[in-house]
Amino acid sequence: MTASTISLILEPTKYPRTDQDIVYGKTKPTIDKRGFRRYPKDYNPILEYWEQIQNGQVLVSKKVYQQYEEIIRWIKEGGYKEWFYSPERANHIIEFAENYCCHSKGKLAGKKVVLELWEKAYLASVYGFIDIEGNRKHQRVVLIVGKKNGKSLLDSIMGLYGLVADGEGGPECYCVATKKDQAKIVWLESKRMVNKSPSLRKRVKPLVAELVSEFNDGVFKPLASDSDTLDGLNIHVVIMDEWHQWKNGRALYDIMADGITAREQPLIIMTSTAGTIREDIFDEIYEEAEIQFNNMKLGNEVDDRTLFFIYELDKKDEWRDANNWIKANPGLGTIKKLRALQDKAKRVAENIRLEKNFVCKEFNIRETSTEAWLTFEELNNTNKFILDKEKKVLIKRHYNKEKQDYEITELPYPRYGIGGSDLSSTTDLTCGTVLFMVPGDDTIYVMQMYWLPEDLLGQRAKEDKIPYDIWLKQGLLRTTPGNKVHYKYVTEWFLEVQNGHDIYIPWHGYDGWSADYYVEEMKSYFGKECMEPVIQGKKTLSGPMKSLGADLGKKRINYNNNPILKWCLSNTTVDIDKNDNIQPIKTSNPKRRIDGTASLLDAYVTLERHYEDYMNLI
Repeated sequence: MTASTISLILEPTKYPRTDQDIVYGKTKPTIDKRGFRRYPKDYNPILEYWEQIQNGQVLVSKKVYQQYEEIIRWIKEGGYKEWFYSPERANHIIEFAENYCCHSKGKLAGKKVVLELWEKAYLASVYGFIDIEGNRKHQRVVLIVGKKNGKSLLDSIMGLYGLVADGEGGPECYCVATKKDQAKIVWLESKRMVNKSPSLRKRVKPLVAELVSEFNDGVFKPLASDSDTLDGLNIHVVIMDEWHQWKNGRALYDIMADGITAREQPLIIMTSTAGTIREDIFDEIYEEAEIQFNNMKLGNEVDDRTLFFIYELDKKDEWRDANNWIKANPGLGTIKKLRALQDKAKRVAENIRLEKNFVCKEFNIRETSTEAWLTFEELNNTNKFILDKEKKVLIKRHYNKEKQDYEITELPYPRYGIGGSDLSSTTDLTCGTVLFMVPGDDTIYVMQMYWLPEDLLGQRAKEDKIPYDIWLKQGLLRTTPGNKVHYKYVTEWFLEVQNGHDIYIPWHGYDGWSADYYVEEMKSYFGKECMEPVIQGKKTLSGPMKSLGADLGKKRINYNNNPILKWCLSNTTVDIDKNDNIQPIKTSNPKRRIDGTASLLDAYVTLERHYEDYMNLI
């Protein structure tokens, strides 16, 4: 046995999918006189699936857990904004799938579809939430799942449902991709499904290049990006399958998204596995999902019309334990063959060069060098503080785990601080940081200020769906005139800290690429020896960043529950080399800002450099 196979567990023991009640749910349909499957009027597969997740019968990824946690909240609270859950609407597509749709391949060919519980919960989530007029809440759903879990079957069902059963007049339904062959995969499955179902054949006419439903003037066909008919579409349902393979896919996505605007309840269905094409539409949508989940945690506004179901391993190394495989493969053991995956895992363990492709295709680990830095639990800290200059005390509000309550403590007033700054381009945030400590307390306190160009504030708040306007009103963020940040305002804030709070800054860490005039201006106010460049690389940042992460996890860093810094920390990913050295990554996506993290880290590096001298000062 090689070293790589020692830790490999091939046989799942914790989540066996042999119990029919786990696979299909406890609620069984009745069979009516016509032989149709019917579910109780109050049947809710979402609640059943959530119960399995809660009691440990089913293991899901953190993102799937968080999405269903949010959906459950909408149901239990009796709705969300103007939308409420309708079991009748949710069950309608489930009964459509199991009564009218048939398998087209393999040993099940010609037999009616029987949905697994996770599939029913997925469909119910998409179709079950409506407004008072009966229009669907959700207009886009993203499903990322390991291959061979039946996503093409679900796509086909949803496409045919949109064509004949959604109550839409003249529905236009499309399967799209950048290449025609790819676009036809799901559409051909739908065509075969029609041919296998006598009930659907009565309603749908399969033609060479399209499916037609004459009773409602509907059409369902495949389209590629090189088609001459992309413009002017009036889309009811569009299916984007395997969009991880799309190159330059943004243009095609935008055309399809623009085509739904004329419909009352359109639906964009995006299904895929992870892929190897970076910095294209897959990464954009995935990052959008991460922003959505971060905003849920932080209590920020989210995209009400989109659902993200991302079945994946939470960490790359989890593939070595077969008990984790179900996180990315909800159909494992039934839809997807366990033995085939076990054989692949064994081969990969014996030849580690196969690992990247394996974890990408089977477990939806994107082939990148980035990993999340901290969990939300590690970075979250609700402790706060107030600087009372008149009484010369620091008032600390901190959580006592034993008492399970907050305590108020008065501490000596801070005398000296450590500065850090991260300057922006026109699209980034600019951030200034001051760290300080006080005698008799191991806590590192953090003050920050952020800046955005005044001309961009409204646009950024609207497009990014980040509450910059609210943070401005709260005094956590400032604007500067025009379309870029003028760094003199950053200098002024540090002077406010020094003169207004009587906190002197003997050392200040900054990115070595910062503007020369800013550095010289800061030196003129704080001294020639004050400004210290911090080289932005693993050699300089790795050790301090790991220490900072540990301090955040221990709640040693009191950042006054600043929502902007919390958001930046939650956005931060790291680049890791073969020696386990790390550094934060600044992505090109303006929605995922980490400038607060960068500024904090520059200050923290400088604190570590001068820790002994600083402790002697205070």
